[in-house]
Amino acid sequence: MTRILAIDTALPAVSVCVLDEGASDPVALDSMAMEKGHAEALMPAIEKLMAKVQGGFASLDRVAVTVGPGSFTGIRIGVAAARGIALALGLDVVGVSTLAAFAAPLLAGDADGIVAAAIDARHGRVYFSAYGPGGRILTSPRILAVKDACRLLGGGRVRAAGSGAALLREEAALTGGDIAVVHGAPAPDILAVARLGLAASPDNAPARPIYLKAPDALPAKQPATTFNSP
Repeated sequence: MTRILAIDTALPAVSVCVLDEGASDPVALDSMAMEKGHAEALMPAIEKLMAKVQGGFASLDRVAVTVGPGSFTGIRIGVAAARGIALALGLDVVGVSTLAAFAAPLLAGDADGIVAAAIDARHGRVYFSAYGPGGRILTSPRILAVKDACRLLGGGRVRAAGSGAALLREEAALTGGDIAVVHGAPAPDILAVARLGLAASPDNAPARPIYLKAPDALPAKQPATTFNSP
């Protein structure tokens, strides 16, 4: 049986969870909504969580962390913590896409149709991916204008999750599209992150950040250097 520690700081929450393979309920779970302060909140949250877990850190077999898309700062904080814990304990560490984590609960079971995961990327854009039955990837993670994301989904019925799901629904409604928002929370369910982390292969799911756009904050422009002849 594999026991995993899952970490998510990629979006407006700090969420941590310990889950045993094959279990429906977590061993321990904590999630706090927050826009800022992830760096200060994460390690105390992990320590508090692991204090509830019999065997503590020594009982872990794997670490999973959300790798984006999402906040540049949040992604770096989570990935650094996950890598550090895994290195210290000699564990495997895997990366989980936030979009896949949003979509996973909608793909569970035998439901047909298309599932879309969308995160509000602001300025009329979304981080977006789409999945078919069985979790087949129809559109790999990318950043798109909302209108272009709806165009890729076509005119059929779609179930959507993520903070950008309502944007897709509103845009699709303009042309008669049918997009149902199933889960519009700003951050994914940490249990979904843990389950995806248990199913992932460390070889194919590295804990490496997924950045789909340039950072909003750019380095200050350096003054030009003037060279004077001797």
